[in-house]
Amino acid sequence: MSDKLEMFLSEKETIVSEELIRTITELAIPKRLKDSMLYSISAGGKRLRPLLMIASCESYHGTHQQVLSVALALEMVHTYSLIHDDLPAMDDDDIRRGKPTNHRVFDEATAILAGDALLTYSFELISNDSQLTDEQKVYILKRLAEASGPKGMVAGQTLDMGAEDRAIQFDELETIHHLKTGQLLIFAIEIGAYIGGASSYQLEAIKDFAYFVGLVFQVQDDILDVTGDPNTIGKPIGSDETNLKSTYPKLLGLNGRD
Repeated sequence: MSDKLEMFLSEKETIVSEELIRTITELAIPKRLKDSMLYSISAGGKRLRPLLMIASCESYHGTHQQVLSVALALEMVHTYSLIHDDLPAMDDDDIRRGKPTNHRVFDEATAILAGDALLTYSFELISNDSQLTDEQKVYILKRLAEASGPKGMVAGQTLDMGAEDRAIQFDELETIHHLKTGQLLIFAIEIGAYIGGASSYQLEAIKDFAYFVGLVFQVQDDILDVTGDPNTIGKPIGSDETNLKSTYPKLLGLNGRD
């Protein structure tokens, strides 16, 4: 990694993390709910989605300030999805980012409500952004709802659970991960470019590029669940196999198709 890229990632990750914590800390809400939200928001992570959004915006001569509120909202949506994914009714995980999962520290009901709060507050955060025009807000909110809702991430999670412990085809696996993981990554890159001033033609090209970024990310994530270091990735390896998940290594092998 070049020094310039490393400096960019470190600087923007610090900005995003500090603003996330500040934004939630300032909310006048019940203490236990706030503590649960902050627990998962401050647990670390790569902040990949907001960093991609900021990078995309800056590549079209925008600034991180222009896109920051939307980037925070996106990370809140992502964090809500992790809290809910870890629940006993879903993946039943005990460790996330090297720490006990939210429902293990608090309780299932509080974890569910913390996830709900992060999801719904993300839309409020965007709607209150004074740097966005009304037209931009409508488009961004529409795209976030599409990417995270029943046509996007939630659909992918549903299909993912339905694919447990059964053989599926490659195109079905690609659809699952395009929806479950790829949609929020596409949103990040597309909306960063949109706020930065990209043209309609450029946005279409960006979405095509982002589609493959999402697939590459999921392939790598699946591989790390087999070969990764638990201390580095922040969770036990082999959880996909334990949960009978359909993954790229399971379908294709670590070296690809035979």
